[in-house]
Amino acid sequence: MEHTIKKRIFFGALVSLLSFQFGLAQIKSETDVNSINTILFKVTSSNNDHVSYLFGTHHAFGKVFFDSLTLANQALASSELLIKENLNIPGQMAEDVINSRAVVTRWNKFLNKDNLSYIKTLFAKSPTDYNKMTPTEMYVFLNRHFKQRVCLGNNPNDTFLSLDDYIATKAVEQNIELFGLETTKEQIDLINKDVEGMPRRNHKRRLANIIKKIKTQNVNDCGELNWYSKMEIDYQLNEPCRNALLLTDRNDRWIKEISNLFQKKNCFMAVGLSHFMYECGLINQLTELGYTITRIEVK
Repeated sequence: MEHTIKKRIFFGALVSLLSFQFGLAQIKSETDVNSINTILFKVTSSNNDHVSYLFGTHHAFGKVFFDSLTLANQALASSELLIKENLNIPGQMAEDVINSRAVVTRWNKFLNKDNLSYIKTLFAKSPTDYNKMTPTEMYVFLNRHFKQRVCLGNNPNDTFLSLDDYIATKAVEQNIELFGLETTKEQIDLINKDVEGMPRRNHKRRLANIIKKIKTQNVNDCGELNWYSKMEIDYQLNEPCRNALLLTDRNDRWIKEISNLFQKKNCFMAVGLSHFMYECGLINQLTELGYTITRIEVK
């Protein structure tokens, strides 16, 4: 029997896969000769003595994964500032944005009777009104739910926090300041804009497919999580970005702020791994600004 949603799952669920799921569609799951087998990089500059770190997240992972990475934990502990994609600010979280809406979705136009019943059960204890979610937001949530519950399973030692949010709890415990690059509302708007104009039949098909994967515990599409955990990653630094809206434009907006923070403090930046990839990625952009990027093997 599928469990209903606990409150802490949903706080970051809509925005947690924003970059990753759209940015990595072309990545091979097998080891590549060009793979950089790490998700942690040290960032230094000849202009100052600050040492910062880049940590590429996959938002479906959480406590157990991060706690296993000793060097990443040491890098976080040495930092003064944690930079995330967004911060979970009371009153401005995903549930707040969604629940404030007046418009509701007529789910019988997107889900058959059985799947709508499944959604009602799934959201029975959620603080979020699923009737005010868009089909795109529902798909993003279900996709993460599939990856956490089916691909990763329910580890009793884990939490329901995304990897990014778990790192934030560690930072707060160590009195490390937090900084968000954008708001949750901005991220939700991007999710919807990315598939603006998608025909209803497409929404219906992909919602039906992801619900079927969850119900049948289909692990055939879990390869992405396997190679992330093994860090078999080809960053494709000479290849064009896959998505202008979700990667190129956001990286271009973020880079000035990131560079400014790196010049002032020792920072630990934990954002979706795809933001470090491709020509437009933050690794290339920081290198072009004169920073030295050094890989740190954490496995």
